[in-house]
Amino acid sequence: MSDLINKVDNLEIELDDNTILSNLFGVNDSNLQIIEKINDVSIQYRGNKIKISGNKKSIFETKKTILDLFKEAKKGAEIDEDKIRDSKSLITMNIKEEKQMDLFIQTKKRKIVPRTENQNIYFKLLNSKNIVFAVGPAGTGKTYIAVAKAVSALQEGRVNKIILSRPAVEAGEKLGFLPGDLKEKVDPFLRPIYDALYSMLPFEQVEKKILNNTIEIAPIAFMRGRTLEDCFIILDEAQNTTRTQMKMFLTRLGKNSQMVVVGDVTQIDLVSEKESGLMDALKKLKKINDIGFIELVEKDVVRHDLVKKIINAYDKDSKS
Repeated sequence: MSDLINKVDNLEIELDDNTILSNLFGVNDSNLQIIEKINDVSIQYRGNKIKISGNKKSIFETKKTILDLFKEAKKGAEIDEDKIRDSKSLITMNIKEEKQMDLFIQTKKRKIVPRTENQNIYFKLLNSKNIVFAVGPAGTGKTYIAVAKAVSALQEGRVNKIILSRPAVEAGEKLGFLPGDLKEKVDPFLRPIYDALYSMLPFEQVEKKILNNTIEIAPIAFMRGRTLEDCFIILDEAQNTTRTQMKMFLTRLGKNSQMVVVGDVTQIDLVSEKESGLMDALKKLKKINDIGFIELVEKDVVRHDLVKKIINAYDKDSKS
């Protein structure tokens, strides 16, 4: 295998089923174009014969990606950009097939796998810790992965309820001054979580579970005095909690429950950063082995390649 990586400058593979090539290649070869871009290779084909050109390591990974996706297509799976990037990630991180079962989250709509080493650690922490802190910039998947794990736990019957919370103070705007009932007041603050839910469950199922309170949406202030049992609880935008709110939230944890605290310490909207409950908790709780901590960084951005460049530009500016 190592000889193959070191010696090959181009490689030809032949697929044994022409009937699924349109699904594999994509409309107007869009899937092949994505594979070319993420692997930095050139792909040409005639019929079921595919020629890959580029540097040796990339050629080998491209071959493995195409063969893995071909196997998925044979099973009837739709091949799209998410499938391609998931396959590429598992190959890049060299996660063996027998261990992949432990490192994906299955929801109604799709299977979610880690796409970076840090996301891989995040997945492992979600499988082993009752409380997990995930900190990082926009686009690193910290909220999306937490919601996926919550949906998976609900579907498998490991919890009876998902609770989604967020401090309802942003850029100086307070909940009481906004129009509407509680749901209408809180909804704008939880839009990223709604987007994640709708990508994992059919729309009508999300709405039904919200109506029957299987999925509960509430600002953090409404957690006071409760003990949360048999629940998966997510606190989003945790950098905007106060120290008092964070302590109150964390001490709501009950039997058979799991909490994920998500935030970005570079986006604190409180008057004083020192008052941030997230910053305070990261310092005070770091030595507790039963709590998991993961810091996601610019290289973990999976939303769009351009987002990485934007975050990097702001980081450089703030340091200069």
